[in-house]
Amino acid sequence: MAKKILLVDDSATILLSISGLLQKAGYDTDKASNAEEALRKFKAGEKPDLMIADLNMPGMNGIELIREVRKMPNCRFLPILFLTTESQQARKDEAKAAGASGWLVKPARSEDLLGAVKLVMR
Repeated sequence: MAKKILLVDDSATILLSISGLLQKAGYDTDKASNAEEALRKFKAGEKPDLMIADLNMPGMNGIELIREVRKMPNCRFLPILFLTTESQQARKDEAKAAGASGWLVKPARSEDLLGAVKLVMR
């Protein structure tokens, strides 16, 4: 059975391109256009094998999303990758403290993204 990845980004273009790349690599994908939508999916019982989230989104940001997801008992060990334009060390540290498993800077090369996905979903 294919591993399922939840993509969370406010950019429809990013969601489409990343989803297409991951599906070609054999993964199932689901998409949320903001953190609130992603949380609703988790609360409705969705259990992805990985979440890839943007940091900067309207409303709740990616770090706040991770904090909320980590509070859910079935998501304490869920691998979470950030895919964002941010590259500041302070933001990376904040994301790691919130529970992020890894960080990729946009635009990420396909090989880098797929490599990171394989690494965190072992």
